[in-house]
Amino acid sequence: MHIRLNEYDQPVGEPVPDWTPRPRPAAVTLTGRRCRLEPLNADTHTADLYAAYRSGPDHRDWTYMSSGPFDDPQDYRRHVEGMAASTDPRHYAVIDLADGKPVGTLSLMRQDPAQGVVEVGNVMFSPLMKRSPISTEAQFLAMKYVFEDLGYRRYEWKCDSLNAPSRKTAERLGFTFEGIFRQALVYKGRNRDTAWFSVVDTEWPTVKKAFESWLAPENFDDQGVQRHSLAELRAALTAV
Repeated sequence: MHIRLNEYDQPVGEPVPDWTPRPRPAAVTLTGRRCRLEPLNADTHTADLYAAYRSGPDHRDWTYMSSGPFDDPQDYRRHVEGMAASTDPRHYAVIDLADGKPVGTLSLMRQDPAQGVVEVGNVMFSPLMKRSPISTEAQFLAMKYVFEDLGYRRYEWKCDSLNAPSRKTAERLGFTFEGIFRQALVYKGRNRDTAWFSVVDTEWPTVKKAFESWLAPENFDDQGVQRHSLAELRAALTAV
């Protein structure tokens, strides 16, 4: 690894020429093959989202969320109204293109345009989209928007260190684990040690190619089962 030295023989970071602050995430619509992301709207999305979340057998999906669960639809509507009014986090609904209904939400949050850093968070995918190509495509659309349209340098994923499914998902999507921030938060009356993950702009081309190969129709058989995993495709690209 090349180490750059300044005039005092001190090691310094690589230059970032002509860097300027990036735009903030906007109320855009991002469309893929199976889903689209669109700005969260309480009037348009609340009823279908509430039904989608209630389709599960219990409330376990809310355990590691900072809010919820919601047994009263009016409480949930007020929650969605608050999310929809926010610009940081900027919340998006995930729309299943097969029937045009929302099946989950995610946000772009902790926006730092000056440094080109943003976090994907508040990921709440209903049972209708979990472990489906829609969930992967939704993450791909958000990541592609941040790196290619907004020109950010760093894309973060953070979760409760005890949330094993979230940590596994981050690694599957191509994020690199960076460590644990101990006692980082208190939520729902309990401690959270936070696991940090990231993708940076130099990694994006490889991560993007793996996403595109995995999402391609030819990667799925007639029963919709993947032929190659996302990790396999990414490993093949990095081995070249």
